[in-house]
Amino acid sequence: MSAFDDLFAANADYAESFAYSALTGTAARGLAVVTCMDSRIDPLGLLGLKAGDAKILRNAGARVTDDVLRTLVLAVYLLGVQRVLVMPHTDCGMAKVTDTDVHDLTQRHGIDTRSLEFHTVPDQDAALRHDLTRIRTTPFLPDDLPVGGSIYDVRTGRLLPLVD
Repeated sequence: MSAFDDLFAANADYAESFAYSALTGTAARGLAVVTCMDSRIDPLGLLGLKAGDAKILRNAGARVTDDVLRTLVLAVYLLGVQRVLVMPHTDCGMAKVTDTDVHDLTQRHGIDTRSLEFHTVPDQDAALRHDLTRIRTTPFLPDDLPVGGSIYDVRTGRLLPLVD
């Protein structure tokens, strides 16, 4: 028995009625969403989107890392993205620890992670503003690319738009 048998069985059921074969790789609604990997977030559902409408980029804390910038460049120039929403959320685990906390935790397990930056979020509002600035000022994306920020409330399902 494999640790993944349940997933392969679920996929077999899913494939029986697969309805997305006609979708292309472009973002039909011209949107990219940068959000957290938290499983309480359903980015398509909470934004009224469906499969194929947007590019969804997920990582711990919804941070705009170098890899997110790389992916946004590809999304804009190759995949039809014309606007970007950065959407962290309330009750985020990344806002409850520091990079030092994570390094200390992994060290207790015998793992040295000091070569990694975890991009923890001591101040969520400041981190979101910083990440929006990263996108808006990168020389690799169009100057007029609409970039917005909003915090998703995992308790109410509502978006709390960042007021610039």
